[in-house]
Amino acid sequence: MAKMEKIGNMQTIDNKGDKFFCLPMISMPCTGSGYREVDLIKSTFFITNQFLCSMKNRIAELDYLKSIFILLMIVFHLVYIGDKYPYAKALVYTFHMPAFLIISGYVMNIAKGIRPFLRTMWWIFIPYAVMETGYVIMSAILPVRESVEYLSVSLWLDKLFLHPLGPYWYLHTLMLCGLVYLLVDKLAGKRSNTVSVLIILTLCYAVLSACGILSLINALYFTAGVVLRRSSLDFRTFFSASFWALLPVIWLAADETNLNKSTLSGAALTYLMISFLLAVYRCFPDCLKRGLGYIGSHTFVLLVFSPVFTMAVKPLVPVLAFEPTGMLFLCVSLCFCVIGSFAIAWVMDKLNLSRFFWGKAHMLS
Repeated sequence: MAKMEKIGNMQTIDNKGDKFFCLPMISMPCTGSGYREVDLIKSTFFITNQFLCSMKNRIAELDYLKSIFILLMIVFHLVYIGDKYPYAKALVYTFHMPAFLIISGYVMNIAKGIRPFLRTMWWIFIPYAVMETGYVIMSAILPVRESVEYLSVSLWLDKLFLHPLGPYWYLHTLMLCGLVYLLVDKLAGKRSNTVSVLIILTLCYAVLSACGILSLINALYFTAGVVLRRSSLDFRTFFSASFWALLPVIWLAADETNLNKSTLSGAALTYLMISFLLAVYRCFPDCLKRGLGYIGSHTFVLLVFSPVFTMAVKPLVPVLAFEPTGMLFLCVSLCFCVIGSFAIAWVMDKLNLSRFFWGKAHMLS
């Protein structure tokens, strides 16, 4: 029973009392407000109503990690910052989304059943479809890097279901990985061992990658989280908190060729950064932990709405150009993106629109 309770410690996004994570996640990414403990394994999926076993308390460390990674995502979606600090962007891109995907795989639980799982997927798809559609339209109008020359129904369907445009690729990857994971697990049956399921799952992801629908390396990071969950290892045990992890991070980051998530050095950087960030977490005051925890438990909101504001803050670049490092622009823009995203979610809650967009009465708690 103790072991079963340990397996139950997971995070999800749900459509009732819980929120995304993660996106993260979400969230999401990985987010959600409901990690609780009970005696029996009940189950649920990584971003949905309940989980394997409800838990009394959220896993604070996962919320914290998700908050750090989502904030880094927003920072380097600011074109001005990414162009001004390309090396920092390359370093962050090596580990932040791989870590998000690992957490996503770790909190993914498909045990409850097909219908609840598909309901969760549907309420990830609705925000994704709305925002991806808007992004495609704006890409045809505004001078953005990922622009499209013309709009058509075939182009829209291609971007929505096969090749997402812009920052919403994570939600597309999350849904695709989750659906394939459920399908493989159900077809394999209860008698199949974990190794067999994982081999088949990886082969399926490889086929989708060969078809150009899914990034294999992203799927493998997601699978790493699934492996960790199915092995019954606690996330905080596997990613042991250590300040010493910073030393090999510096050593690896000194060589720019290591800044690639598709390499072993990229995987090592991801592990080491999670380990280091967990050590830093222990030093934070409670008020900061609570603030980051709230952001981490609502990363779905930031995943969905922050791209709107990263485009909206571009006019601030010349206004704040008197500060040469760009840090003033970064801080102002980051606050604007976070507050603006939560403001939209709050208004939707007040206008009773959340049930149509998120699948639940209130997104914020």
